[in-house]
Amino acid sequence: MLHNRGMNSEKAKGSRRAAIVGATGAVGQELIKLIEEKPEYSDNLRLFASSKSAGKSIPFRGQEVIVQSLDEADFSGVDLAFFSAGASRSKEFAPIAIKQGAFVVDNSSAFRMNPDVPLIVPEVNGNSLKADGRLAAVPNCSAIILLMAIEPLRKLGRISRLIVSTYQSASGGGAAMMQRLIEETGYYLQGQNHPVPNSKYPPYAFNLFSHNTPIEEDGANEEELKVVQESKKILNDPGLLINVTCVRVPVLRAHTESITVEFTDSRPTIEAIRSSIERFPGVKLVDNRVENEFPTPRLASGQGDVLVGRLREDPSHDKAVCLLASGDQLLKGAALTAVQIADLAMDPALAAI
Repeated sequence: MLHNRGMNSEKAKGSRRAAIVGATGAVGQELIKLIEEKPEYSDNLRLFASSKSAGKSIPFRGQEVIVQSLDEADFSGVDLAFFSAGASRSKEFAPIAIKQGAFVVDNSSAFRMNPDVPLIVPEVNGNSLKADGRLAAVPNCSAIILLMAIEPLRKLGRISRLIVSTYQSASGGGAAMMQRLIEETGYYLQGQNHPVPNSKYPPYAFNLFSHNTPIEEDGANEEELKVVQESKKILNDPGLLINVTCVRVPVLRAHTESITVEFTDSRPTIEAIRSSIERFPGVKLVDNRVENEFPTPRLASGQGDVLVGRLREDPSHDKAVCLLASGDQLLKGAALTAVQIADLAMDPALAAI
């Protein structure tokens, strides 16, 4: 059973004091919006970012909150510190926040594969949050969407193998990549190239490319390895076979994934899968064959559910089924999951998901 971490769960609404590290980034902005809508959080929100962003003001509940430099951060009195500023900043400042009494929810890759740090998708393994812990990690966005999509199927039989192809949007690269896609598209439609070359990845507008992370010796890129390793940890299934190909597509927001699920024994019926998806929290069935309506990033953007559909039996394998999933990378793939983890930390009763 989880214990309350330094905060009385019976306290009045508006008592959770939060801080956001990386407040001016794409995920930080979504965290602000989510916290603003939750009355259990106090008005005393602290915002931190790089020294370049320090001094900016961000509206919150009718007030203007001044962004402070992370280098001068003070987390005293903070119950929950949300980190979304990159792995190096998390490694440096998360221990400081913890020492000053905060429970840290980290959106970076800094602690995900640390065996002592729980890696949480609340609907999948919320009960893995440690009773005496002060730190939890948010998984990779593509791993979250994948696991949300397959969890209803895991309730119908043991899964032995996953084949996944991702179609990842610009939001996965943060606000800068989203802006770059917008700018490149404008120039492309005018028959021009963007005036400032981008050495980090190929031309983006009306293009797609292998995910812009380093390639390992075996040919896999870093994003693909994250999905494989993190999924096995979250599911506590080191023997699960997973093959992932991650691709960046010219979509502004929300990731989509094509998933083939192979079962150890006989595959469940499509009707049973539909029923399990409809009952599972945080997942929405979008599977209208007559009207050709299935999950898309446009439908997924701006809301918290992972959309699942295009359900069909795999004609090449008698124990496999295929599906399509789409989820908002900034929300369920990052900020929303972080807030859900914080809810578990503050209210132990929620851990029995």
